[in-house]
Amino acid sequence: MSLRRRRESEGKDEFPLPPMEGRESLEHEKTDIRGDKANIALLLFLYILQGIPIGLIAAVPMLLQNRGASYREQAEFSITLWPFSLKLLWAPIVDSCYIRGFGRRKSWLVPSQYMIGIFMLFLSTHVEQWLGGNGVEPNVPLLTLVFFLLNFLAATQDIAVDGWALTMLKSCNVSYASTCNSVGQTAGYFFGYVTFIAFESKDFCNKYLRSIPKDHGMITLPEFLWFCGWCFLLATTLVAIFKKEHDSTVANSEVRRTDLYELNLYESYKILISMIRMRPIQILAIILLTAKVTFSAADAVTQLKLIDAGVPKEKLALLVVPVIPLQIILPLIVSRYTNGPRPMDVYVNAIPYRIAFASMATLIAYFTPYMISGGYVPFYYYALLVVNYAFYQIFLYCMFVAVMAFFATISDPAVGGTYMTFLNTLSNLGGNWANTAILWLVDVLTWTECVHKNPGSIMDNNCSSKKQKEECSSAGGECKIVFDGYYIESVVCIAYGVLWMVFARKWVAYLQNLPKRAWLVAKSPRKSSFTTKNR
Repeated sequence: MSLRRRRESEGKDEFPLPPMEGRESLEHEKTDIRGDKANIALLLFLYILQGIPIGLIAAVPMLLQNRGASYREQAEFSITLWPFSLKLLWAPIVDSCYIRGFGRRKSWLVPSQYMIGIFMLFLSTHVEQWLGGNGVEPNVPLLTLVFFLLNFLAATQDIAVDGWALTMLKSCNVSYASTCNSVGQTAGYFFGYVTFIAFESKDFCNKYLRSIPKDHGMITLPEFLWFCGWCFLLATTLVAIFKKEHDSTVANSEVRRTDLYELNLYESYKILISMIRMRPIQILAIILLTAKVTFSAADAVTQLKLIDAGVPKEKLALLVVPVIPLQIILPLIVSRYTNGPRPMDVYVNAIPYRIAFASMATLIAYFTPYMISGGYVPFYYYALLVVNYAFYQIFLYCMFVAVMAFFATISDPAVGGTYMTFLNTLSNLGGNWANTAILWLVDVLTWTECVHKNPGSIMDNNCSSKKQKEECSSAGGECKIVFDGYYIESVVCIAYGVLWMVFARKWVAYLQNLPKRAWLVAKSPRKSSFTTKNR
């Protein structure tokens, strides 16, 4: 998540954008965490809390798949992932509207976290019924609505914490904010996704944690939500009472500056409109919104297909564990090759390799029914999944670090926070819309028919609706997949990726060759000269 760095000022004071020739970065100061250790620990904790609902939302599709949800319903639920990609739409409101006496960031952080806790407690009493199972269909529209609102609150909390990090820490320690973000959110995601899936699985608990087997896991989703809900309420109460927010309008000896200026609500949206009208941004937007279509089948559907084929969901969740060290180390390694003037060369060059490992994932999904039998997953199969997933992640991170480096290179320093968040929004949307569309199309492209249990007997029923599936079952038949739409999508996505590289490569080169001034916001929202306040 990009950090929005703006100057804290009095509401009535106006800080104009500097002229283009004066847009220079602040001088770096040597870090000194003395006096900021508690603040760093608090930030880390807040980002851990933020990652928990994100992890839970990633776990729900696995539960739905085990309870008979269709791929159209999975596509519907995937909309819950969109708020973090759309938060730019309301981020200026969070930055501009607040209660001064309570604190600029606490005005949004505290209500958001209280609401997350209340939502989790509410979900704990209803989610089991909405998930369905035992002959009851899942209520996917209601689940989508509630988890979308939960993720919306988490995204709002992210905006507040990102902003607070830059006033909570001394200016020389602001770089620790991104570390807290990365480590904390990853830890929270791991707790909400991997830990929950593992402890919810009776097979995992019976094999690794129990001496006497039982027919259920050690925790249920309602119990997990109930526990997390109370954790959010307690933690938020403690923060609201005991953590004071610095009034950045008052000078203090430990300068806590955030950025060169602050934009008001009107100016923030005006700059967004100005950026949308810039031709380089329009070209870059097309690239970002179309590039990830290549990998949408692998990213959105493959894991669900493996569950359909009989791979236990906890085994898939645990794939994340051996890759965590890679996720920490890879950005450091890749950044050595993206620090130059052409970081997008790494982005484009990584695409063929990522396509190759996405194709391998499709082949693994196809042969999975032949490699596992009776619910037993052999070690070599799990090792194959881990190796392929690890290499896929390597090239995914190459693309991620490269595009982030390009964003940092082209962003106008005068509106750096808004600029970076806007570009990140485009990048995230490029993946979200493609994944949602590809999930919805799986059922459309899949060819099924109702086969009677007597050999060779085929009924006139294509099982295209739930009613037809029920009619097939009541007539003594069984719905069989003749051709799986997932494999059609995989082939089309790979072919699309090859064509995308052919046509988009020249436009990527064109964007990298543009001078820096081509990316600057042409018109300043104010015409007066740049000034700052002494702290």
